[in-house]
Amino acid sequence: MNWRETLDTSWSAVRSHALRSVLTVLGILIGIAAVILTVGLGLGTQKDVSSQISSLGSDLLIVSPGSSTDSSGLRGGFGTGSSLTASDAEALSSSVNAPDIAAVAAEKSSSLSLEAGDGNWTTTVTGTTPSWLDVRSREMLSGEFIDEEDQDTAASVVVLGTETATELFGTTNVVGRTVTIDGRGLEVIGVLASAGSDSSSNLDDLAVVPLSTSSSQLVGASSASSVSTIYLKAAGDGQLSAAYQEATSVLLNLHGISAAADADFTIASQDALVDTATSIYRTLTVLLTGIAALSLLVGGIGVMNIMLVSVSERTREIGLRKALGAPPWAIRRQFLVEAAILGLSGGLLGAVLGIASAFALPGVIGSSIEVSPAAVVLSIVVAVGIGLLFGVYPATRAARLAPIDALRSE
Repeated sequence: MNWRETLDTSWSAVRSHALRSVLTVLGILIGIAAVILTVGLGLGTQKDVSSQISSLGSDLLIVSPGSSTDSSGLRGGFGTGSSLTASDAEALSSSVNAPDIAAVAAEKSSSLSLEAGDGNWTTTVTGTTPSWLDVRSREMLSGEFIDEEDQDTAASVVVLGTETATELFGTTNVVGRTVTIDGRGLEVIGVLASAGSDSSSNLDDLAVVPLSTSSSQLVGASSASSVSTIYLKAAGDGQLSAAYQEATSVLLNLHGISAAADADFTIASQDALVDTATSIYRTLTVLLTGIAALSLLVGGIGVMNIMLVSVSERTREIGLRKALGAPPWAIRRQFLVEAAILGLSGGLLGAVLGIASAFALPGVIGSSIEVSPAAVVLSIVVAVGIGLLFGVYPATRAARLAPIDALRSE
């Protein structure tokens, strides 16, 4: 019996029990689809998170103040102190002090209520410098960003995020209109283009004012010189490490601190956040894929069960073939091919279902699903392998049947 005859015979055997074969294939199908979707969801989520973090700039360093301690001795977490000042930002922007830092933007952020006509909206009001737009990799939707003149004169101007503009005015076409912050009227000179959200905040819900305006008019003289964050843009991706070292050295000297372990500030990079997020989602993907793969094991057991039933039902057929001279390897090959057909059918149908679901589900669950060609191909190969693996015992049992005993069976 050649390969073509073996394939024809095996396919006929599978079709002769269509319902039983479909139910067997169903177990493998569900397992393959689950693996493809699990891997795709993990890759998609990892891509989304990495994209959101990287949108802040792969060459970005974030300097945060250290912890604070109140009058009762209660210490706050990192970022609650007021150890960073506008003077620190100015020193870091010097090409002499930090040649690998291309741009610096200091931020003073606070939550304030904005009013416009009869409407009001509480959002994050960020006081910063003109370099903020470039350092934070943001773009303008309309109007213009604050400039050096606005900063020098503490101008009463504001740039709104798209969501803030919509909440206050019902539209983003708001350039030239006025909002009131803490009783002071500010002219809207621009609207930022949408940037979505990062891991901690909505990047479209904010109001940006000159740092000098924030310090002198909105926050109060007691903390006029302090800033909440300093953003540093390295001169290039390859200079991020050098910029980190320079920023650390400059700030330690300015703050009179000799040991880095005693620093009253922290510096974080986007690469560190991306690596951490990627590691977490890679671990989750492996874990969930392992759980989904258990259904493949169940499907394989189903294949073995059906093949054992098939061997029992076709005992006389096996005996007759062996009596006519069919060698054991031919009998074994036929049943292995049948098992492989079941595995391949489940693998292909599962791949189709998994890919189709990957295109349909993102709109429902609100998360990207990235189809991995390697995962699809590997899943199909695994499905065929499972069919062969769990078909070995039934095929071997059939090949070992004695012709006389097989012909006597009822």
